[in-house]
Amino acid sequence: MNLRHSHLAGLALALLAGTAQAAPTVTIANWSGYIADDTLANFTRQTGIQTTYDLVDSNETTEAKLMTGASGYDLASPSNHFLPRLIKAGAIQELDRAKLPNWHNLDPKLMKVLEASDPGNRYAVPYLWVTVGIGYNEEKIRAIFGNTDVTRSWQLLFDPQNIAKLAQCGVAVIDNSTQMVPITLRVLGLDPASEKPADFAKAEAALRAISPSIRYFHQSKYVSDLANGNICVAVGFSGDVLQAMSTAQQAGNGVKIGFSLPREGTTIAVDTVVIPKNAPHLDSAYAYLNYLLEPKVIADISNAVQYPNGNAAALQYVAPALRENPAVYPPQEVLDSLFPIRTLSPAGMRLNTRLWTRVKSGT
Repeated sequence: MNLRHSHLAGLALALLAGTAQAAPTVTIANWSGYIADDTLANFTRQTGIQTTYDLVDSNETTEAKLMTGASGYDLASPSNHFLPRLIKAGAIQELDRAKLPNWHNLDPKLMKVLEASDPGNRYAVPYLWVTVGIGYNEEKIRAIFGNTDVTRSWQLLFDPQNIAKLAQCGVAVIDNSTQMVPITLRVLGLDPASEKPADFAKAEAALRAISPSIRYFHQSKYVSDLANGNICVAVGFSGDVLQAMSTAQQAGNGVKIGFSLPREGTTIAVDTVVIPKNAPHLDSAYAYLNYLLEPKVIADISNAVQYPNGNAAALQYVAPALRENPAVYPPQEVLDSLFPIRTLSPAGMRLNTRLWTRVKSGT
C-alpha cells in the first residue's frame, strides 16, 4: 500500500514538473527604460505566460540578430526605418490580424505614417513614437538671449554665432546619425531623405561649423546632465527631455527645463513591435502583442516613459500633463512639419556613417 502511494506520489510530482516545464513563455527584445515597471508582471498575471526581457541598445544590433533567423526572440522592437530591409529579407512575419482583436484601437493617422515603411501595415504594430527636438534650461537661455523664443528654430544650434554663446553652459547632441543628418538636410532646405554625395557634403560642412561648440555627442548622457543643470541645451528625444524635466522637479533643484519642436520641422520615428520569422512561441507572441494594444496598458507605458503611443483609444488614459503637452502630442500644424526617417540604401548608410564619424572626431 505504501509502495503504491509512493509510486502515485512520484508520478504526480513528475506530472507537475512536466507542467511547470511546459508553462508558456515569451521572449521580448526592447530598448532599455522603455516599459512601465508593472507591464510584464501584469501580463503574466493576466495570461499565465512567463516573460524573458532582453535589452537592446541599437537598431543595428536588433537588425543583425533578426537577419540570422535564429535570434530566439518572439518579439522585437525595430524602429520604422529598419522595417523595409527586414521585410525584404523575410526576417519578420506578416501579422495575422485575426489574432489581434485589439487592432482597431490603433490611430489611423500614425498608421499612415508607419505605412511608408510597412506598406499595408502588414508586419509591424506601433509601440511608441518619438521626435527629436531641443531641450533647454530656461533660466540660462533667458540669461543669454533675453527670452526663449530662439529655441523655436534650429538656428539656435545651426547658427555658429548662436551656438558659440551656449558653449560655456554646455550643448549636447544625441549621438544618432539617422536622426541628425536628415535634420541637418532639412535645415539646409534639402531633402531629408537625400542620398546625394553633394547634399551629404553640405550637411557635413554645416555640422563641422558648429561642432567646436558642442560639448559632447551621446545617446543618453544628456538626460541627467540637463536635469542637473550641467548643460543648458540638449538636442535629443522628446521623452528623454521630459524625463529630465521630471527628474529636476523631483530633485527640487530649481532647474526648469523646456522643450521645443523647431518650426523648420523635425523627425518622427515609430518604434514598432514585430514577430521574427522563426519565433519559437508564436501564440505567446500574439498574446503579448494584443496585450500591448489594450488602451490602459499602453497608456501606462506612455505615462511611465514619457513618450506618446499610437493607440487612439488610449489617449483618455494618458496623464493630462502628458496628453496636453504640445511637445509630446503636437497640434496638427506641428505634426504636418514632421517627417519620417527613411531607410537608406547601403551606399547611403555608408555616406551617413562616415560623415557622422568625421564630424564627431573632427577629422
